Amino acid sequence: MEVLITGGSGALGQSLRKIFRNSFCPTHAEMDLTEANLVDKTILSHKPDVVIHAGALVGIRECEENKKNAWTTNVEGTQNIVNALKKIDNNCYLMYISTACVFAGEDKKFYTEDDIPNPKNYYSLTKLCGEIVVRQYHNTCIIRTNFAPKGQWKYPKAFTDRFGTYLFADNVANGIRDVWKKRKTGIVHIVGNKRISMYEMALLAGSKNVGKMTLKEYKGPPLTVDMSLSTKVWKKYKIR
Repeated sequence: MEVLITGGSGALGQSLRKIFRNSFCPTHAEMDLTEANLVDKTILSHKPDVVIHAGALVGIRECEENKKNAWTTNVEGTQNIVNALKKIDNNCYLMYISTACVFAGEDKKFYTEDDIPNPKNYYSLTKLCGEIVVRQYHNTCIIRTNFAPKGQWKYPKAFTDRFGTYLFADNVANGIRDVWKKRKTGIVHIVGNKRISMYEMALLAGSKNVGKMTLKEYKGPPLTVDMSLSTKVWKKYKIR
């Protein structure tokens, strides 16, 4: 079985590589998502049985400040993958990694697969558009989740009033393997079994000396305040 993983250098991609040990993880130079010819060349030559599309531009501020780059990477890049899979026509199983941030997170919490998305920033919009793109392909599973790597928090402070059903990247990778085994299609939320703040998540990750902050102190693009998800079609995972 040939598994191709995009975004293999990211936190989730690295965890996926440990699970799918013989997978092919093309570098940016080998398969720039924005270059349709490179995507075609790579996918048509490897003819994967499974594509886990975890590659994306994920920085909220970066996406807001460079919308063209965000669109070409997250939306057009996803379209390039779908187009290539249609060409090989081998019933390849496509898993698209989306985000809890497709929801506004203002008027409720514990969003399920049935809830209507309402993105608050450009990053979230491009990920939602990516979801729409992959629905063009018949054998697709859209994974919504929210995770962080273990270890030191990448920012000096973490929000005490921004929440999610967080998991660590390796927890999500294990969840993706579980979904892959069942070949689920449609939308699946891979979620933690409890709602915690980003600050609590940073402490669980093992961060030392991480500071506290609130949304009142934040200046930047709009943020999803409550990213907590639930699920009607799958199981919940314990963060560990």
